[in-house]
Amino acid sequence: MTPRTRLGEDIQATLQRDPAARNAVEVFFTSPGVKALFWHRVSHKLWNSGWKLLARMIATRSRRITGIEIHPGATLGRRLVIDHGMGVVIGETASVGDDCLIYHSVTLGGKRPGDRDHSSTSRHPKVGSGVTIGAGALLLGDITVGDGARVAAAAVVTKDVPAGALAVGIPAENLPGKA
Repeated sequence: MTPRTRLGEDIQATLQRDPAARNAVEVFFTSPGVKALFWHRVSHKLWNSGWKLLARMIATRSRRITGIEIHPGATLGRRLVIDHGMGVVIGETASVGDDCLIYHSVTLGGKRPGDRDHSSTSRHPKVGSGVTIGAGALLLGDITVGDGARVAAAAVVTKDVPAGALAVGIPAENLPGKA
């Protein structure tokens, strides 16, 4: 899939999920989520090709421009929408599936401060496809959020969330079949 096709998918996904988005041109020029995803794909490709410093430099520049911090090592699916993305943080070993929606101030982070184990491939959350994560939610550590699950705004998730469940509260509790 070409970068142009992926960008087109991101724009269309934003138009479908964001009621404030009026047209593709507006989304292209004004959506910080679309810009962050574009620059993440560039930095991710460089990261995987061994150009780690350049990848981090591009990611840092993107964060300054968009307010969205995505580590170049993170794996992001297709048609992800980051709506009102200011303050979103996605860690190095995090993964997000296809067709997800992430609101502002969401963190997909590590659980232990100062964890320097770069050899670990699973320090951050794994988010399935079709997941919605509400504003201010914290997903911390090596957890899995199943397909079609929802995480409520301001929830603090430190345990797995089954597919189709709704995670609410601090710490989050799973309400099966409520998604």
